[in-house]
Amino acid sequence: MSNGVPPNPARRSERSRQAILAAALDLCTEKGYARATVEAIAARAGVSKKTIYRWWPSKGAILLEAINNAVVMTTPFPDTGDLAADLRTQMNAVVRLLTTPPLGPAYAGILTEIQYDDELCRAVQDVFITPRVQAARARLCIARDQGELPLDADLDLAVELFYGPLYYRHTLRRPPYSPERIATLIDHVMRALGAS
Repeated sequence: MSNGVPPNPARRSERSRQAILAAALDLCTEKGYARATVEAIAARAGVSKKTIYRWWPSKGAILLEAINNAVVMTTPFPDTGDLAADLRTQMNAVVRLLTTPPLGPAYAGILTEIQYDDELCRAVQDVFITPRVQAARARLCIARDQGELPLDADLDLAVELFYGPLYYRHTLRRPPYSPERIATLIDHVMRALGAS
């Protein structure tokens, strides 16, 4: 370099990491999850397979990090004081995630792979699912404390009742819920929970 300062290895590594994550998502969108290989990701990102395996144990782990990074950048679970409105906003965002490239195809592939990859399954639970279930549960807890839900409402079951149908349709490759259908789902679950 002209100023005599050597390149920063951490910056170079971050640049490579971002290139790998982007390449993984691009290839998954272009070729499908099964055909997006570690070799192809390395070639697209301009790194060696050794570099990839130094940071991730599998293709699924790469894509999980890419998805999680993209989702973390979105807004957190909203709290406007109106639980039904906040659920509509958040659940429609989940449907967009599940159905829109590049994240949707990548996540569908990961959900398939966790059926036989225990390490990836644990990572999906720890990194992606559990924090989002906790955020949803925390929002329901606030609603319960504010009287929108009864004090004896089973909040863990409520999270599954709200979000389970979205994943059911995604996993079975059925058409996703429309915003109107999501509103109907929320109304039904709120009534089942005894919401005021």
